[in-house]
Amino acid sequence: MKVEIWSDVVCPWCYIGKRRFEGALARFAHRDDVEVEWHSFELDPTIESVHALGEGPDHADVLSAKYGMSRPEAEAAIASMSQAAAGEGLDFRMDRSLASNTFDAHQLLHLAAEHGLQGELKERLLRAYFTEGEPVGDRDTLVRLAGEVGLDTADAARALATQQHAETVRADEAEARALGITGVPFFVVDRRYGISGAQPADHLLAVLDRAWSERSPMTLVDAPAGGTDGADGACGADGCAI
Repeated sequence: MKVEIWSDVVCPWCYIGKRRFEGALARFAHRDDVEVEWHSFELDPTIESVHALGEGPDHADVLSAKYGMSRPEAEAAIASMSQAAAGEGLDFRMDRSLASNTFDAHQLLHLAAEHGLQGELKERLLRAYFTEGEPVGDRDTLVRLAGEVGLDTADAARALATQQHAETVRADEAEARALGITGVPFFVVDRRYGISGAQPADHLLAVLDRAWSERSPMTLVDAPAGGTDGADGACGADGCAI
C-alpha cells in the first residue's frame, strides 16, 4: 500500500501531522507493506529567505501580515501551535525560525528519494527549521543537512546548482492542484482516500485499515474457448510452457 503526503518543511501542521501519521503507522498491522512518498508543496513560493535573526520579519510579524492579526494575536497563535506540537513530542522554537523559500529544500527531498533517504531528510529539515532555527532556504545549509542524513554533499550541491529536480517539484505542485489540494499536510492513501490536515492518529489508522481491507485481489480471467488454459503461454520458476 502506498501513502503519498504533500507537505512543506516550514508548515507547523505538517510536522505535527507527520508525527501523528507515524503514530498511526506504528500501530498498523501491515506497516511493513506501506510505502511512504513525500511530495512538494510550497506554502509561499514568493517568500525571500533570510539567513539570520534580525535580517527580516520574525514569525509573529509574518503571521500578522499574512492573516491580518495583531502582534499579540499572532504570538498567542504561535504559543497555541507550540503547545499542540509539544503534545506530539516536538519542541517548537518558532522564535528562532527564519523566513525561508523552500523550493531548493523540496529539490533535495527528491534527490534523497533516489537514494532511499527521503524520510530521513524530511525529518532533518523539519527539525532544523522548527527547533534549531536553521535557514532552510540557504543552499549551503541545505547541503550540510543533506550530508548529515547520508547524502553525498557534492551531489547535493550539484543538484541545487543545476536545478536538477526543479521540474519534479513543479510537477508535484501541479498534481496537487489537479487533485484539489489547497492546504497541507494532505495524505493520499492508495489513490483511494484523501485526508486533509493533521488528523489524530486514531483517524489516520482507521483510514489505513479501511484502505487495506478494500484492497481487491486480482481476478483471473479464463482464456477464451479453444485458447490456451492457465498453464500454457506463460513462463514461471520452472520454465516456459510450450
